[in-house]
Amino acid sequence: MHQIRIHGRGGQGVVTAAELIAIAAFNDGWQAQAFPSFGVERTGAPIEAFARIDKNSIRTREHVYEPNVLIIQDATLLSSIDVARGCDKKTIVIINSTLPKEKIKIKLPQKNIFVIDATKIALEEIGKNIVNTVILGAFAKATGLVTLKSLEKAIEQKFGEKNKSLVEKNINAIRKAYNL
Repeated sequence: MHQIRIHGRGGQGVVTAAELIAIAAFNDGWQAQAFPSFGVERTGAPIEAFARIDKNSIRTREHVYEPNVLIIQDATLLSSIDVARGCDKKTIVIINSTLPKEKIKIKLPQKNIFVIDATKIALEEIGKNIVNTVILGAFAKATGLVTLKSLEKAIEQKFGEKNKSLVEKNINAIRKAYNL
């Protein structure tokens, strides 16, 4: 089973990112689940969301305590909470940051850390500082757990009826992140 934990702040689309991972994984033939963990937090407060994907049925419903993949949508969280708790030397880490990975302060192997300036891509492609879909392009490339095609389809499924322009912008953003 692949377990993914996503850290971000309220309003950054952390929950939507987990949902999109689950939808994309389902599109690729996996069993999947996604769920958030937050209470009465408000916009800007640290939150977590989780996704699990497996070829077999997923029975557990607990939080992800030992992630295979850690996604950090807001690098400022590195200095305020222990985002790496439960991670091991095999955990793949994807961080939205302008810093090179050598300067990221996280106690995990450098070879498993992937840094992308998702904020820059989001501003260029979407016009807003919402990085959740952008960072999923990097997730697809770094892990190979979902295909780019299934991620694009997930975005169409999630947002297609709301705003076709937004779908196109998000797909362009994930493609750009995937190719970086």
